[in-house]
Amino acid sequence: MKMGLRKSFQFEAAHLLPRLPRTHKCRRLHGHSFMVEIVVAGDCDPKLGWLMDYADLTAAFKPLWEKLDHRYLNEVAGLENPTSEEIAAWIWRKLKPKLPLLTEVVVAETCTARAVYRGE
Repeated sequence: MKMGLRKSFQFEAAHLLPRLPRTHKCRRLHGHSFMVEIVVAGDCDPKLGWLMDYADLTAAFKPLWEKLDHRYLNEVAGLENPTSEEIAAWIWRKLKPKLPLLTEVVVAETCTARAVYRGE
């Protein structure tokens, strides 16, 4: 049976977008309550009846969460221009080796605006 799993995580962080014109509001220092969804997909184990343990998703994301939560994202290596798109791709690159079933990373910076990354 093919199945997809989604697990959501939240982190608080500040950033600014240095490549924008100085007059753009996102060029100023500001913060968000970011929501991240990690999505995996594949065949369920017929014996266990699941694709994978949600705890394994949490364990894989935890080191990244620790680098992001309550941080100034511009100071995180690889996130010097921390747009939602860049954050999603950064998370993908870090998680894919640990989660080969990874199919999607979603990063929402507000409840109505999100970026979706599905690999390179």
